[in-house]
Amino acid sequence: MVIVKTTVRRDVLTLPAAESGPENPLPPLLPLRAVHTLDERDKEGLPRDMARQLGYEPLRSPLPTRVLDGYGRERTETRLDVIVVENDRLRATVLPGYGGRVHSLFHKPTGRELLYRNPVLQPAAFALNGAWFSGGIEWNIGATGHTTLSCAPVHAARVAGPDGGEMLRLWEWERLRDLPFQVDLWLPEGSDFLHVGVRIRNPHERSAPVYWWSNIAVPDERRVLAPADEAWRFAYPGGLSKVPVPEYDGADRTYPRRSEYPADYFYDVPDGERRWIAALDEEGHGLVQTSTDLPRGRKLFLWGTGTGGRRWQEWLTEPGTGGYAEIQSGLARTQLEHVRLDAEAEFSWLESYGPLSAPADRVHGDWAGARGEVAARLADALPRDAVDAAYEAWLARADAEPGEVLAVGSGWGALEVLRAEYKLPGTPFDASTLGPEQAPWVELLQTGAVPEPRKVVPPGSTLVAPHWRDMLETAPARPLAEYHLGIAQWHAGDRAQAVRSWERGLELAPSRWPLLRCLAVADHAEGNTERAADRYAEAFDDLCQERRDDGVVWTAATAALGAEAITALLDARRPEAARTVWERLHEATREEGRFRLLEAQLLYAEGDMAAVRAVFESGFEAADLREGAEELGDLWAAATGEEIPERYDFRMRPPQG
Repeated sequence: MVIVKTTVRRDVLTLPAAESGPENPLPPLLPLRAVHTLDERDKEGLPRDMARQLGYEPLRSPLPTRVLDGYGRERTETRLDVIVVENDRLRATVLPGYGGRVHSLFHKPTGRELLYRNPVLQPAAFALNGAWFSGGIEWNIGATGHTTLSCAPVHAARVAGPDGGEMLRLWEWERLRDLPFQVDLWLPEGSDFLHVGVRIRNPHERSAPVYWWSNIAVPDERRVLAPADEAWRFAYPGGLSKVPVPEYDGADRTYPRRSEYPADYFYDVPDGERRWIAALDEEGHGLVQTSTDLPRGRKLFLWGTGTGGRRWQEWLTEPGTGGYAEIQSGLARTQLEHVRLDAEAEFSWLESYGPLSAPADRVHGDWAGARGEVAARLADALPRDAVDAAYEAWLARADAEPGEVLAVGSGWGALEVLRAEYKLPGTPFDASTLGPEQAPWVELLQTGAVPEPRKVVPPGSTLVAPHWRDMLETAPARPLAEYHLGIAQWHAGDRAQAVRSWERGLELAPSRWPLLRCLAVADHAEGNTERAADRYAEAFDDLCQERRDDGVVWTAATAALGAEAITALLDARRPEAARTVWERLHEATREEGRFRLLEAQLLYAEGDMAAVRAVFESGFEAADLREGAEELGDLWAAATGEEIPERYDFRMRPPQG
């Protein structure tokens, strides 16, 4: 038998795709959605380590990243750069421009796609900073939710693998937790399993909270199996409860289509059990994922068969393309937890992905028998000690320096290496990757001062880590420095000092609207609705007088601030002032789906229910709807008193009685 040598190569994939759009220039001072947290009573009776990790460093905001919410729903045929890792058994297709997502894992001998391969690339508001898309295998690092790197490039290069062949290395600097990480995709010659080595390093002299979940999309007609008899269930509107597996509330929940509403099931895998999760179709064929023991969590997410779940599935792909579920593997038992990584320490482990087949009558029989059958088939296909041996072999190559560069990520890692002279073997953050986004911070590092802009433009992004905040504290107190300092202080939890910094900056600022907007957010957070509305109105007026053109940056700033201002003015029950803001938006902005929803909300506040109905009946798609969003249905019901049309029904929980 001839064994084909493993290759790592560039290629191009053409997909109908919607562009991610420009970054929102307004700093995200608050989370984009409610943070999943439990109160102390909900933690009673939980395992001690789980209870501790549930309250450990929840995310305050997406800072220092920018929000991506400027995408639309119009898709065009787009050529995407991909990297293919391939041998004679498997072909893995990776998207380095989108977080290193594995778009496809194709098993050649059987001709089967092992994943749910989304036929389109449609951003939706599921990531911690907005834009995310469904399908494939994604690497979620940062905090509870989908990574901010979902629609961002990562570094990629060829590396010598453990067996002398080629390996694909992906790496980046994760900015929410300020940590470098790497993902090595290694496909041994003749192997049916893709090995994935993961390493997260903490180069700082302080501990850091870590979150990691590998998220695998699979067709939802499969049965999901894992070595557990209980699971922690989390569903809208919230709450974590222990439930039996497979049957709960009268149905076998290991079949995603037997649930009506979306839910998470975090399988409680007993200590000592081999870690694995599988999704097998009606004939007993599908995918299995296993790992070394460090990632203890295994999870099933299902959309359910209800109207809202089906609508979200259509929203993320195309009608008629089939639904999907997610099987996941993570460091903690649940995704509500963050794990402590000590100073100057690291986490590392190996995951393996491959095909698995078992007799259909066993797979779809009683739970104990099905579990046992899959475990036995996995032991034959990839013994547990083989995974451990592969991990040790990979770990010996984890520091190997990359060879040919295949893709380039951001310059943020290079900035941190420049600042602290970190030594990070295997993941070089070269100074050549520094760009315009990092330039002001390089100048702060070298001169101790924040450079004043040479032309009137919206401010760039703010770094908020303690070391950058310290530098901002000692920088000359110019308006832009006070703006950035206030953001860093706000992120650190010192809101009163942040307000003082913004107020000082406002006294001399030639550009007032960025500072006024920050102060408006602070007012809103304090419940001062009227003053927030006043400041938003003043900020928007200042921006309209200052904007220099109708280019991408100024249009994005006008749209973002206009939307916030209208919402704040409506909260203060001032629809006349909100209408004034609406009329000063760009015409093209007002025609976007997300602004048609805002228009309907404005019309409702003005009491014109016929006009609200007309907006809905004309048809629109608010591209930036967030997970769990109910404002479309609530507005329709309030304006018409009628049942929500299916196209606008995105509810992820049962109707409230």
